[in-house]
Amino acid sequence: MNESPQEKTLTLPQAMELVLENLRNGHFDEGEAICRKILAVAPDYPDALHYAGVLAHENGRTGEALALIERSIALSPGQPDWHSNLGVVRQANGDLDGAIDAYRRAIALAPGHARAHGNLGVLLKVQGNLEDAESEYRRSIELDPNHADAYHNLAVVLGATGRAKEAVGCYSRALTLKPHYPEARRALALAYCNIGRRDLAIELCEQWAKDDPASPVARHTLAACSGRDVPARAEDEYVRRVFDSFSDSFEAKLARLEYRAPALVAGSLADAGVAAARSLEIADVGCGTGLCGPLLAPYARRLTGVDLSAGMLKHARDKGVYDRLFEFELTAYLEDNPGAFDVIVSADTLVYFGRLEEVIAAAARALRPGGLLIFTVEEAVEPDMTDTYLIQPHGRFNHGIGYVERLLTGAGLTPSIARAELRMESGVPVAGLLVRAAKPAAAAAVSTGDHHA
Repeated sequence: MNESPQEKTLTLPQAMELVLENLRNGHFDEGEAICRKILAVAPDYPDALHYAGVLAHENGRTGEALALIERSIALSPGQPDWHSNLGVVRQANGDLDGAIDAYRRAIALAPGHARAHGNLGVLLKVQGNLEDAESEYRRSIELDPNHADAYHNLAVVLGATGRAKEAVGCYSRALTLKPHYPEARRALALAYCNIGRRDLAIELCEQWAKDDPASPVARHTLAACSGRDVPARAEDEYVRRVFDSFSDSFEAKLARLEYRAPALVAGSLADAGVAAARSLEIADVGCGTGLCGPLLAPYARRLTGVDLSAGMLKHARDKGVYDRLFEFELTAYLEDNPGAFDVIVSADTLVYFGRLEEVIAAAARALRPGGLLIFTVEEAVEPDMTDTYLIQPHGRFNHGIGYVERLLTGAGLTPSIARAELRMESGVPVAGLLVRAAKPAAAAAVSTGDHHA
């Protein structure tokens, strides 16, 4: 930022006003430049330290942001907004307990701090404390009746605790306050389905798709609720958007749902008599945040993870167990790597596929002779659905056991399929299939090209 004669004569408070104006307008680099000039002449000026930290966070430098904000609070500890901002940065840095402490400190200094109450509710929910989370959301709404996010978050808790009709009311209020709120639209559509008003869900999704025709989430949700124009599998961009949006809270959410798929997959590998000798080429396709990684690593000479979501892959990388990670659509990746793997696993990823013909064929080709394909899907339990698949209002697909078995056999694999409970959802076990399929050891050798090494 070029200095003008006027800038050289600004007081520190006037310079800070420029910083805040740039922050409000999204001009983060310009705001940081001004902060640096302030700190060059006043290195212990708390306001400049604090907002330099906020701007560093906005520019993706969370560690630096944390140090600056903590230093500013040490110099000026009585600022409730600053403690709330500290909570946001600690949360982004994965320190949920520290974030909770910061939000509680903000509330102690300013009991009417609506945003801190709302943010505290989010983390209490992540920790599974739904009762206290609900109280914080209600307090946030009481303090700021126009807080759309608080209504949305309260609705999530209401839905998770069996109060679907109340959840519908809160989602509707969130959309009244924030009409173009995709998360609330999607959640309200599902809530309508849960109370038997699929007609209202379809009407909502049709309007959403009309308002935002480019949205893959609107298209997919409309297809899931209406049963019309159902895709063979979820669009790549739908998967990216959905999983990028909650990659930071993904593992905590699954922990509350007693998520078992990674353990089931690893257990199936052990049950096949495979030795944990770090001798195999293993691909974890749809690896997400890498929950399968630590369980597969003892078997792997080289462990490869593949996922469409960059946000999820960041967390997988942090596990430190994958030798390679690729942001790639899994069917295309497998097709590009024939004969490359001894084991291919996929935990709860094929639920975003309806038609499995292509992905199973690609996996069969990507396996070496004697290799294993292990995956989970949600089971279509309806008697007339055993040899097909269907989409559910939540956007995932269910698959019939006969359909899966037929495709595996047709691809030259020998299947072994067991029924299993994959997780809990709204207090009810999710019925699934744990599938292991072996490629015959006598299969003709194929190319072991590895185009993504």
